[in-house]
Amino acid sequence: MEYVSRVPRPPLDGLIDDLYYLAGAPPYARLTLPPAPAALLIVNLGAPFRIRAGADIETAEYADGCVVTTPTRAWEFGYPLRTRSVGAHVKPWGLAPFLPMPAAELSDRPVTVAQVWGWPAIAELRDRLATADGPHEMLTLLEEELMRRLCETPGLGLVRHTSSVIAATNGAVPVGDLSEAAGVSSTHLARRFKDLVGVTPKRLARTRRFAATVLAINPAEPIDWGEVAGGAGYFDQAHFGHEFREFTGLTPTRYVEVRRRFLREHPGHVLDGWPLPAD
Repeated sequence: MEYVSRVPRPPLDGLIDDLYYLAGAPPYARLTLPPAPAALLIVNLGAPFRIRAGADIETAEYADGCVVTTPTRAWEFGYPLRTRSVGAHVKPWGLAPFLPMPAAELSDRPVTVAQVWGWPAIAELRDRLATADGPHEMLTLLEEELMRRLCETPGLGLVRHTSSVIAATNGAVPVGDLSEAAGVSSTHLARRFKDLVGVTPKRLARTRRFAATVLAINPAEPIDWGEVAGGAGYFDQAHFGHEFREFTGLTPTRYVEVRRRFLREHPGHVLDGWPLPAD
């Protein structure tokens, strides 16, 4: 697959980790994505893709693209035989200035871009992207669209600062300390997070800690799960295993088996950092 990415210019860089272009044949028809402390915007330029946002939810088709706020559980992404899209990997609070609704309304319920921006707007953007002169121009067009849609968002500074503290500690910070340091009540902070991130500070911290722990695992080496759990600050290995099953639907041992399969079958693939084969 071809993958091109870059960091957007200010002030978008305070909301978005990177803009990207992705095209080609996927490594697997279906990928499972464990929940990460991040949001996602995809503008689709190829055949429709499919998303299943949880085992108890039916798969839905997305033709124009999708908007995904910070998830609380693993979700499944189904690729067409060949895919082509541009998008943004967004910081937990980063979608809020572009949404006409509270982020909590989209929690574990991905929507199409048309449901957020309207069909005429996304149709025009897709037309311009489809006729652009290569990936770099496409990323510039997406950046310009995001700059044009950027809105003032009350409470964004509070949520951004508190989220940064959570990130700096990899989620190992008491939620009570967060509200005290921010000078607001825990209720007010939780309400702002639900509005702008889609989840509470506690949930974001849990997701951050889990993601940091998993990304630090080297599947090519023997793993001492007790040591991993203790180093990440989990109460014990059983607590860590419970978190693993809640976030991925897999045991830690099964997760590593699936991760090793991906690395063995598609070494060096652009998508090998987080998604897992669902087949």
